Amino acid sequence: MKLCSIASGSSGNCIFVGSEQTNLLVDVGLSAKRIENGLKEIDIKPDTIQGILITHEHTDHVSGLGVMARRYHIPIYATYETIMAIRGIKSLGEISEELFNYIEPDKRFTINDISIEPFSISHDAANPVCYTMETGHEKLGIATDLGKYDDYILSKLSGSDILMIEANHDINMLMVGKYPYYLKQRILGDLGHLSNETSAGLISKLINKKKQHIILGHLSKENNYEELAYETVLCELSQLDIESDMYSLTVARRDAPSDLVII
Repeated sequence: MKLCSIASGSSGNCIFVGSEQTNLLVDVGLSAKRIENGLKEIDIKPDTIQGILITHEHTDHVSGLGVMARRYHIPIYATYETIMAIRGIKSLGEISEELFNYIEPDKRFTINDISIEPFSISHDAANPVCYTMETGHEKLGIATDLGKYDDYILSKLSGSDILMIEANHDINMLMVGKYPYYLKQRILGDLGHLSNETSAGLISKLINKKKQHIILGHLSKENNYEELAYETVLCELSQLDIESDMYSLTVARRDAPSDLVII
């Protein structure tokens, strides 16, 4: 399997996931042109995308959905509540009903050779999910836009060879920053986003005996930066006596494709 973050952050999110037979996108919160250009950088043609998996309906995850779906006639997978919310976003334009596929948390489905399991997350959206995907003995897990994690989340992500985990903000930067009080409370709450430290806590519980590729994603433009997220998570894991040779750690870029990870 392979994963490439086309862009990841509060300004827009799009992730490419591929296998020998299948090319998928998780979220399309960028312009179609940016998505097409990002796919071109990893030698993927947009007309080979066989499905778009949507986590939730916020603009930074769906802004390119209408154009991509119409231009390439790509099936869309999302929960019923998320699809209802998407239909209410006028800026997306008309999307053919035949493209929508309704999914449910904890109910596995397949697209060609990829087995996909949506799982519920805590976020202020209609019925948000994230995804794990498997082909044979390979597994990857994506968990962004969640305000907290618990044993349920851990059970879903356990055993992943590739993990893309949210490290949205540095708490100190958020607290002294320009955001209004209510927005700070939203981000810090159970329906908000994971901080760098909380992200490290989640990752520490998912480290296993095999080498894992860990990607930090969905960094806030105002309340975080790549070096800080990387060093914070690395330091937290080191303090827990987790050896660095057990994983590789990278940070997804906010506005450009990151390196393609292949297992």
